Amino acid sequence: MKLNGPAAARFFAQPEPGRAGLLIHGADAMRVALKRQEVIAALVGPEGEAEMRLVRLPASDVRKEGARVLDEMKAQGFFPGPRVVFVEDAGDGLAAPIGAALADWHPGDAMLVVTGGLLSRSSALKKLFEDHKNAYAAAIYDDPPGREEIEAMLSRAGLKQVGPAAMTDLTALARALDPGDFRQTVEKIALYKWQDPTPLTPEDVAAMAPQSIEAEVDDVLNAAAEGQTARVGALMRRLEGQGVGAVTLCIGAMRHFRSLHAAASHPSGPAEGLARLKPPVFGPRRDRMLRQAQAMGTFRLEQALSVLTETDLTLRSTSRAPAMAVVERALIRLSMMRR
Repeated sequence: MKLNGPAAARFFAQPEPGRAGLLIHGADAMRVALKRQEVIAALVGPEGEAEMRLVRLPASDVRKEGARVLDEMKAQGFFPGPRVVFVEDAGDGLAAPIGAALADWHPGDAMLVVTGGLLSRSSALKKLFEDHKNAYAAAIYDDPPGREEIEAMLSRAGLKQVGPAAMTDLTALARALDPGDFRQTVEKIALYKWQDPTPLTPEDVAAMAPQSIEAEVDDVLNAAAEGQTARVGALMRRLEGQGVGAVTLCIGAMRHFRSLHAAASHPSGPAEGLARLKPPVFGPRRDRMLRQAQAMGTFRLEQALSVLTETDLTLRSTSRAPAMAVVERALIRLSMMRR
């Protein structure tokens, strides 16, 4: 039988007992592996492998000895509890031994969990699980996790109190990051909030989210975008002393002001424009960029991008002007646009 959408997410979190097998397949090996880890952990628990209730069979071993799948499914362990036989990286070449094992499955046997890559519509392995009355086939697509899946992930990490604004930020973060990176971020947030009974806030998410621009570079870019001309020079000296290059500053400034321009020119307003940025912007930084976009407006931000483009061309040319001085002059010009 096919398993899709919310039903698949629920099964991965709480597998139904008494199922003969599960096929998880998809183009993204990381997403498939994460789902496989989730369902096996839900079936056998944290001590399942130590108690020998989990048997791993690489595809190469099954090719050499196809009967081993059925033997492992029928075997009885020393420890009570459900058992799982896991076959990794299976393809249509393993359809015969896996089909024989499923056909001879009886209640009390181990559940067969199989993972594979992108399988075609006519795949023999895929049809084997889809046509079986007591087995599931779940296709994993490159869609970001939905709200229900994110809530389940937060619950497993021990985060029970999550504010609506923080959930909005987490949903945006899930769309921007790879599944593995997002799961690591959730675990990092859980450690950050350990023994903290207060609800999760956008500021907490912003503190733990991967940053695309270093904080020191952010300071000088914010000073330029907020018209703080007097601070630009001092911040530039500090960055130069830390070894930050002129090209890095120019790239960061171009990225920052492009984001502001995209927000200011969005038909539904700057707030909606910031919400659609990739990577997403969180917490206090989002509020600050919203104020910058509203204050500068589309016309002045277009002028700012023109200045930065001219600066980038100067840095790439044969000009003998000091690179940091060129970037500092551009940032001072940007800061004076607010007046």
